[in-house]
Amino acid sequence: MALLLAAGLASHAWAGPEQDTAPDAVLLAEARAHEHGEGVPRDPSRAAELYCDAARLGNAEAMYSLGWMYANGRGVARDDSYAATFFEMAMLKGHDAALRARSLGSEYVGAVPDCLKAPGYGEAFVARDDWDTRKYLASLPEQKKKLVELITTLAPRFSIEPRLALAIATTESNFDSKAVSPKNAMGVMQLIPETASRFNVTNTFDPVQNIKGGLAYLRWLLAYYRGNVPLAVAGYNAGEGAVDRYKGVPPYKETQNYVRRILAFFPRTEHPFDARVVGASPALQALRGGS
Repeated sequence: MALLLAAGLASHAWAGPEQDTAPDAVLLAEARAHEHGEGVPRDPSRAAELYCDAARLGNAEAMYSLGWMYANGRGVARDDSYAATFFEMAMLKGHDAALRARSLGSEYVGAVPDCLKAPGYGEAFVARDDWDTRKYLASLPEQKKKLVELITTLAPRFSIEPRLALAIATTESNFDSKAVSPKNAMGVMQLIPETASRFNVTNTFDPVQNIKGGLAYLRWLLAYYRGNVPLAVAGYNAGEGAVDRYKGVPPYKETQNYVRRILAFFPRTEHPFDARVVGASPALQALRGGS
């Protein structure tokens, strides 16, 4: 498998147009940046995670690149069987270098790494909302369409209905990845520095990192408020501390209008949640009439 090192160095020549903004291409570009330290700190482990995200979306170059990382133990523990799986996947999509790599590597036995398995905490999340995004997309410029597609793709991986995630992004920034608020909230999901740090976002203006950070925070809030959408949404706007302090949606005009806007876009007050993410807010007992 050491021979794969030379093959890996030539892998980027196979990639599609550099300006491709399809979700899998965006993830692939960020993975490469983290793998090689181009504009961001070099982080092979994060590169492997991003390559797998792109591979799940069917990107053959990401499949090949991750196969090479497993074959050489770069950013992940070396595993020849996983390498063979990714090379096999890329090969079936017509990736020529993957065909050569498969001939040099281990036999394909169908081994599947965790990152290719169902998203979430070992359980597949299936969106219940049958809302059709096509009419919504038709009114957006091309770059915003790509961000909508990216959010729609990533949201189920965080066990979040895409429509709710899109409601947040629309209300927060209207899909402007460079937006900055007077309160120093930044990017598509308008993360303040404290929230970005809390959810491991190192570049707030990077759309993929920003969206993942916002989705991680929203998942946390949904678990903290046990699926209560108005409270989770209020927490996203005003912070969970304010929601707990007022034992409900805070009496801030901005937050109350914010919650109304989200619920107009996502007309459900309950959402699935995973109780393993965080314990329940103590404010819930008061809201339910407890002592």
